[in-house]
Amino acid sequence: MHKIVALWAIPRSTSTAFEWMMRQRGDLDCLHEPFGEAWYQGENPLWPRFKEGDKTTPGLTLESVWEDIQRRANIGPVFIKDFPHYINHLWNPEFLSHFTHAFLIRDPAKTITSMHHKWPDFDELEVGFPEQRALFDLLTALNGTTPPVIDSDDLLEAPADMTRAFCSAVDLPFIEAALSWEAGGDPSAHSWWDGGSFHSNLAKSTGLTPQKRKYIDLENAPERVRQVHRRMKPHYDHLYRHRVQLGRMPD
Repeated sequence: MHKIVALWAIPRSTSTAFEWMMRQRGDLDCLHEPFGEAWYQGENPLWPRFKEGDKTTPGLTLESVWEDIQRRANIGPVFIKDFPHYINHLWNPEFLSHFTHAFLIRDPAKTITSMHHKWPDFDELEVGFPEQRALFDLLTALNGTTPPVIDSDDLLEAPADMTRAFCSAVDLPFIEAALSWEAGGDPSAHSWWDGGSFHSNLAKSTGLTPQKRKYIDLENAPERVRQVHRRMKPHYDHLYRHRVQLGRMPD
């Protein structure tokens, strides 16, 4: 079986832009949240807001997704971007041993306010920070070393250098040309969620370019957003301490 690189992210973490960049390489079979499709739209949906009449897909299960990923990996190397909370009940040493793991984190003040803006009725079980931390800690315990962690703000401030560091950490060649692309692409063609409507800005972009770090003030945010943030921030802080920093690898 060829390499399966798994980037474990959380919603609204610039992970789709990272995935789009990885697609430009041309040497990986890239999959957009394959486990998430089954979690949300499979024949037995697991998402907490599911109600009768929501979309389901007969024959689509977490197990069928995993079979498809393995089939693809028998043909060539695979890159998946997905969220750990979709499959936390599947974690065991044998399953996890098939992946080269990496993590993409983002300040919860940014992710949670973005989720609330797009989906005001989001459920806390869809946020993903506790499961992301739990998977990170489990892999650290199993392997004796910490998997690489990329912080979204670090990535956007220095995309070329951070992508080079990511590639080194997961043993992939760095392809600088993948950081730029022609505007007008169609990221939604690779998405199963809502026709990919939230990809419109990405479709207009021309690459991962340096962006100044911005900070979010939660003082005037709704109380629910502040409550979720208080519960999520310790998990983010834990992974942030282990993030890849230019000039050094994680502890």
